[in-house]
Amino acid sequence: MAEAKTKGAVIKSGNANQFSGVGNFFKNREALFGLGFMAIVLIMMIPLSAWMLDLFLLVSISASLVVFLIAIYSQRATEFTIFPTILLMLTIFRLALNIASTRLILTEGGMGSSEAAGQIIGTFGDFVVGGNYLVGIIVFIILVVINFIVITKGSGRIAEVAARFTLDGMPGKQMAIDADLNAGLIDEGAARKRRKEIEIEADFYGSMDGSSKFVRGDAIAGIIITIVNIVGGLIIGIVQGGLRFDQAIQTYTVLTVGDGLVSQIPALIVSMAAGIVVTKVDVGRKLADDFSHQIFMQPQAFVVAAMVMLVGAFHPKMPFFPFAIAAGVLFYLGAQAKKKVAEFQAQEIQEAQLAKMKESNHEDQEQKPNELDPNNWVAPVDLLELEVGYGLVPLVDERQNGDLLKRMTHLRRQFAQEMGFVVPPIHIRDNLQLRQGEYAILVKGVRVAGGELFVDKMLAIDPGGIVKKVEGIETKEPAYGLPALWIDPQNKEQAQLSGYTVVDNSTTLATHLSELIRSRADELLGREELGKLLEKLKKSHPKVIEELVPDLLSVGQILRVLKNLLKEGVPIRDLPSILECLSDHAIRTKDPELLTESVRETLAPTITQSFSQDGRLKVLVLDPELDEEISRSLVKTEDGVQITMDPKKALQMINALQTECERTSAEGVQPVVLTSPSIRMYFRKLIERQVQNCAVISHSEVSSLSQLESVGVVKV
Repeated sequence: MAEAKTKGAVIKSGNANQFSGVGNFFKNREALFGLGFMAIVLIMMIPLSAWMLDLFLLVSISASLVVFLIAIYSQRATEFTIFPTILLMLTIFRLALNIASTRLILTEGGMGSSEAAGQIIGTFGDFVVGGNYLVGIIVFIILVVINFIVITKGSGRIAEVAARFTLDGMPGKQMAIDADLNAGLIDEGAARKRRKEIEIEADFYGSMDGSSKFVRGDAIAGIIITIVNIVGGLIIGIVQGGLRFDQAIQTYTVLTVGDGLVSQIPALIVSMAAGIVVTKVDVGRKLADDFSHQIFMQPQAFVVAAMVMLVGAFHPKMPFFPFAIAAGVLFYLGAQAKKKVAEFQAQEIQEAQLAKMKESNHEDQEQKPNELDPNNWVAPVDLLELEVGYGLVPLVDERQNGDLLKRMTHLRRQFAQEMGFVVPPIHIRDNLQLRQGEYAILVKGVRVAGGELFVDKMLAIDPGGIVKKVEGIETKEPAYGLPALWIDPQNKEQAQLSGYTVVDNSTTLATHLSELIRSRADELLGREELGKLLEKLKKSHPKVIEELVPDLLSVGQILRVLKNLLKEGVPIRDLPSILECLSDHAIRTKDPELLTESVRETLAPTITQSFSQDGRLKVLVLDPELDEEISRSLVKTEDGVQITMDPKKALQMINALQTECERTSAEGVQPVVLTSPSIRMYFRKLIERQVQNCAVISHSEVSSLSQLESVGVVKV
C-alpha cells in the first residue's frame, strides 16, 4: 500500500509538471508570438468555417481600434515604438483573412445565402450597403481612395520627411548632449539615456517610413482581391452553379463588397493611427490635452467664425436654421474659451505665487535647522569660483545679452579636449564688497587672481608693432601682462587698423580664467576626478586598470604623477599610455617623482609637439659644465635627493636664465630649457619659483620627428 501510494504520488507529481509546462508555455510571450504568426500562415492555407472567419474578423477590427486609441492617448510618438511592427502584423493578418474570405465566397457563395462567408460579411453586404451592390462598390471605392490617396500617402510622406530630418539632426543633438555633459549639467548616465532616446527616435521614424509602404500595398491588394472575387464569382456561379447573370452578380458582388468593407474599415482605422503617430509633436501631453490647450486658447477665432456663420444664416438662398445653429454653437464655444483663458491665466498666477511661497517656506525651514545644527555652520568650499562686482553682472545675465556663461562652457570643453579631464563647474556670484568692475578668481576658497575692467570700454592689447598709438587709459592685459589700453567702443575700428587686438570684457575675463585654469590644472585634479577617469577607462582598457590598481600603485600615487605632469603643462589625454608606463616602471620604484620622469619620456612626442613651431623645437641649452656641476651637487638624503650647489652660483645661474628667457619671449619664442635627463627634475624645482613660464625638458623627451634649434646658452 505504501508503495502504491508512493507511485500514485509520483504519478500526480508528473501530471502536475505536465500541466505546469503547458501553463508556462502560455505565459511565454515569445512562444505566443510564434504561435500567432503560425496561425496567420494556417489561415492562408487551411479553409475556415464561417464562424471562425467571423471570430478572426472581430479580432482584426478590435485590434485596429485598440491601436488607434493607443495612438491617440500616447503623449509622444516614441512611446509607441512597436507601432511599425504592429502595422506590418495587422496588414499581413488582414491579407490572410482576405484569402480565407475569398475561399468561402467562391466556394459557398453559389448557395445564394448572404451569410455564406459569415454573418459579419453578410451584415456589411446587406445592412451597410442595403443589399445594393452598386452602392456598395461606390462606398468601397471611396474608402479605398480616402485610405490610399489621402491618409496613407500623407502619413507616408510625413514619415519620410521626419526620418530624414531626424537623421540630419542627430549630429547636432549628440553635440548638445556632449556639451551638457562637459558643462556638468548632466552625468554620464543621463547622457547615455538621451543618446539612446535619439537612436530610438531615428529607428522609429525610419521604420515608419518603410511600414507606410505596406499600408499602400494593402489598399492596392484590396482592390485587386475585390475585382478577382467579383469576376471569379460570376464565372463560378454561372458556369458551375447554373445561376442567372443577375443572380450571380447580386450574390457575389454583395458578398465581395461586404468582405472589402470589413477589410478596408480596419485598414482605414490603422492608417489614421499611423497618421496621428507621425504627425504628433513631442510636447509631453496627450492629444486631447493639446486640442483643449491650444484651440481653446484663442477665443477670438470662434467669435469670428460665428459671425461668418451668422452672415450666411441671413443670406436669402441659404438655409437659416443650420447656419444659425452653427453660429450659436461657435459663440458658445468662444465664450467658454474666453473663460478658459481667464481661468488658465489666474491658475498660472496662483501657481507662481504658491511656488514662491513654498520656496520661501522651504528656505525658512532650511535656515532654521542650519542655524541650530552646528554641522551646517561651515559651508562647503567650491573648487572654482568667480566673484564679480555689480557692474559686471550683465556679462553673466543672458537676458542682458551676457555670453560669459556660454564662454565658460566652451572654455571647460576646450580644456577637457586639450588636457584630458573635465574641470568642475565654475560657480559665479556677485560680491558687493568688490568695486563696480572688479572681479576675483578663487581656487578652493582662496583668491588667486583678479582684475578690474571698465564696464563701458573695450581692451586694446598691444601685441607689438603698433603703427599708430590711440587714445586710451593705459593698463596691463590681466592674463599675459601685455601692455594695453582701455578705449571707447566707437574707437574699436581705429585701434584695429593701428595694430591693436581689441576684445570685449567677456573675452578678457574668459581668457584670464582660462590661463589661470591651465596654470593651476594640477590643483583642479583630485581623487574624485581621477576616479571618474579610471572608471571610464576601465570599460575600454580593463586589463591596464586591473594590473596597476591597487596591486602596483594606489590611486593616490597615480594622482601624484598626474599632478606633476599637469603642473608642467603636460596633457594627460593619453591616459592608457601613461598607465601602461606606470605598470612597467612601478615594479622597480614607487617614487612618484621618478615615475613622472619615466612617463614624460613615454609622452615625448606630445611634449615636443606642444613647444614646436613648424616642426622645429627652439631651445635654450644648459651649458655642459653647468649641467655637470648640477649633477655632481645632487646628494641623496632621507628626504630625497637634494641640490647642494653653491648658493651664489645658483643665483647667478637663475639670473642668467631669467635674462635668456626674457630675450626669447621678446622674440616671440616660448622659453624652453634643454638639460640632461638626470638633472631635469631637480633643475626644474630649483628655478620654478624665480623663473615663470619657462619649460624644462630633457634630451630623452625630444621626439625624433622634431628638429632641434638652439637659440641661446645658459651659462655662468
